[in-house]
Amino acid sequence: MQMRNWNSVKRLLSALALTVLLGLSSSGIAQSAGASDKDLATAINEILTQTYKSNEPGASVVIVKDGKVIFRKGYGMANLELGVPVEPDMIFRLGSVTKQFTAVAILMLAEQGKLSLDEDITKFLPDYPAKTQRVTVEQLLNHTSGIKSYTSLPEWLLMWRKDTELNELIGLFKDKPTDFAPGERWSYNNSGYVLLGAIIEKASGQSYQDFIEKNIFQRLGMAHSFYDNTARVIPRRVTGYSKGKDGYINAPYLSMTQPHAAGALASSVDDLALWDAALYTDKLVKQETLKRAWTPAKLTNGKLTHYGFGWAMNSYEGHTVIEHGGGINGFSTYALRMPDDRVFVAALTNKDSGGPGPARVVLKIAALTVGEPYREPTVINLAPSALDNYIGVYQLSEKEEAIIRREGEKLFVSFPGAGKTEINPSSETEFFIKDSRSRLSFTRNAAGLVMGFVLSGSSGPDQEATKTNKPLPAERQAIVVDPAVYDGYVGEYEIAPSFSITITKEGNKLLAQATGQPKLELFPESPTKFFVKEVAVQIEFVVEGTGKATGLVLYQGGRQLPAKKIK
Repeated sequence: MQMRNWNSVKRLLSALALTVLLGLSSSGIAQSAGASDKDLATAINEILTQTYKSNEPGASVVIVKDGKVIFRKGYGMANLELGVPVEPDMIFRLGSVTKQFTAVAILMLAEQGKLSLDEDITKFLPDYPAKTQRVTVEQLLNHTSGIKSYTSLPEWLLMWRKDTELNELIGLFKDKPTDFAPGERWSYNNSGYVLLGAIIEKASGQSYQDFIEKNIFQRLGMAHSFYDNTARVIPRRVTGYSKGKDGYINAPYLSMTQPHAAGALASSVDDLALWDAALYTDKLVKQETLKRAWTPAKLTNGKLTHYGFGWAMNSYEGHTVIEHGGGINGFSTYALRMPDDRVFVAALTNKDSGGPGPARVVLKIAALTVGEPYREPTVINLAPSALDNYIGVYQLSEKEEAIIRREGEKLFVSFPGAGKTEINPSSETEFFIKDSRSRLSFTRNAAGLVMGFVLSGSSGPDQEATKTNKPLPAERQAIVVDPAVYDGYVGEYEIAPSFSITITKEGNKLLAQATGQPKLELFPESPTKFFVKEVAVQIEFVVEGTGKATGLVLYQGGRQLPAKKIK
């Protein structure tokens, strides 16, 4: 489950981290210890050692190939205060890796005849407003329902610490206008999976927690997997961290009633290996049924997404990839399977910021495991005059545009609600974003003029954009402000009990750091209003007569979030 709000728009750019080799004692998964495995382990250990420092929050990693655990190790610290290192059997919050368990639970109930994927959700949730539009169970599974995702709502920030009944959580979004007609578009949606949790409860007569723990975890011998709860005593559960202004801090508290079926489960890499092994069998549902979960959704316009039920589907160098990640307060996770190669890689980390995410690490490990080491595309040199051919305004949809500009000898793209991102040419038509699988493929007409591009590499459908004749919009320009003014703005501003923005002054620069996020420089467009270049964010300070701020307003994605100065 993606819980961050400061830079949530970056999802558009991607769809997308022991001391010796040990086997899983109760899993039936044997251990492999061949010479090639040792060479592979050495290469992978080097990647992970460089990524997860011994004195920082760390990671637990497992690799399974052909039913055998070939790598299993912990890195970094499970608890910074107690000095406890990560060990591979420890338990981490999964975040949105939870969604594949929720999806399989729905398929189990479908096989039992207790629900049908093409049924209207109001059959199970009669109080849910239909709004004259039929939403099916399947559309919840594949993120095409159009229902407003509650984690994008500013009022949800105020609920993080509150233990909330499921009906109350659904009430937060059920009366909100839909973002689009069901089936028309794809948009990642945590509300849909909360509703699936409610449907599981209605169809099974059990709570979501009981259904998952008794029908999946216990059946598969996943003894280190739970519906997480901070009050519950869970041995070997690690502590989650966020990056603060002076180092790592304990992650903001989140009641695990909030993510529910969208992201509330916790597990170990050992148990995830058991889970992956079961997906090759009929232990939970038939293989024919599971194939539906790994089939890309088709939109009403006939376009395919890269998402099925709780998993994204992609490819790497001709290898089928089925994958999903998770981000939740204090944790970032990723699990990837290459079924044709019988390879599974999972990395569970206990930090939600402050370094590369596990998605990139997991892909690199999987690539090594199948003998296709990951390499960034080679950047070619294009003259500034050649780069100018790509500059322009590109129409993504009726109301959304992408902007491409040149700065010096570099090209940058800006998507709706996002800051600018550098794109690098690997050919005259292909551009890529570094440390990402996102690719922009430009189309040209017979005369060689650039007509548009296709953005690929995300979980949703490929994004097509048509070049227009519209002039480039003027960029925000920073004005000159006496840096002494910034002294009155320095402090901590609370948007919600678990989410704040810290303003600091470094030299003549003003910087902002949201909870769990890196510092970003603020540029003045007025003495009290500032903008950020990296993301589409503005901050306006509420200033009293003395020049000292008493609060601020954060503007992002059409939302206005007021914050009171608390320090």
